[in-house]
Amino acid sequence: MIQEPTSSESASASDVEPEATRRDAGAAESSRANRGWWDRNADEYQVEHGTFLGDDRFVWGPEGLDEVEAELLGPPEELKDRRVLEIGAGAAQCSRWLDAQGARPVALDISHRQLQHALRIGGSFPLVCADAGALPFADASFDLACSAYGALPFVADPVRVLTEVRRVLRPGGRFVFSVTHPIRWAFPDEPGPEGLSVSASYFDRTPYVEQDEQGRAVYVEHHRTIGDRVRDIAASGFRLVDLVEPEWPAWNSSEWGGWSPLRGNLIPGTAIFVCERDDRG
Repeated sequence: MIQEPTSSESASASDVEPEATRRDAGAAESSRANRGWWDRNADEYQVEHGTFLGDDRFVWGPEGLDEVEAELLGPPEELKDRRVLEIGAGAAQCSRWLDAQGARPVALDISHRQLQHALRIGGSFPLVCADAGALPFADASFDLACSAYGALPFVADPVRVLTEVRRVLRPGGRFVFSVTHPIRWAFPDEPGPEGLSVSASYFDRTPYVEQDEQGRAVYVEHHRTIGDRVRDIAASGFRLVDLVEPEWPAWNSSEWGGWSPLRGNLIPGTAIFVCERDDRG
């Protein structure tokens, strides 16, 4: 499920806009804040982006790269009977597509409200409300795992999540995940010309936090450089087999937060990491 890189267009549960700042935010605070944010904003998100996402498409990012053409999990005909875990599933559009290919998906999300939208749309596969850092599954219980903007941009400890994903994958299992391209951290999150000038250090890993009047985080996003992501993948027992940076297609005239044709034709917006469980040595 594609998720917003920032929540500047949404308010907290009260009528007071949260304060945007940069400060440290640990695993527990990030998890609590983001669970609450997605529960509050799931309805608006599905209304605004549901048409683009469809009910049963597998889209890797706002550029519109579709798994039908990308085949990052493998050829569709080879997905039949494969157990697939979708992390950060939202309304489970990707899982619904996988189910149509004959796979056996499980859709997991931290937000109960997002999964209620999955129930509304329908499907015969399991829905699980849980934190990606503590997956409630047995070791080696999935053939594949995927995450389209789910979990990893929002967690303080990505190695913990990656290690959990590796644990539940069978030997040689593949995990493909997409996140906001790290270079975007250096630019304002604006779709127009103002989003083309560097305004922050690419190397500043201080989390982006929105907090209420009491200083409690209501939304947290964490930044990792490309090098950080590669090292996290290796440290978790995965082997990086591909890094995909989708180009903006001519057919896509839509804007989504800071994504737009203007920016998409000049700088990457999404990074997709294709990893396989490394059981060598």
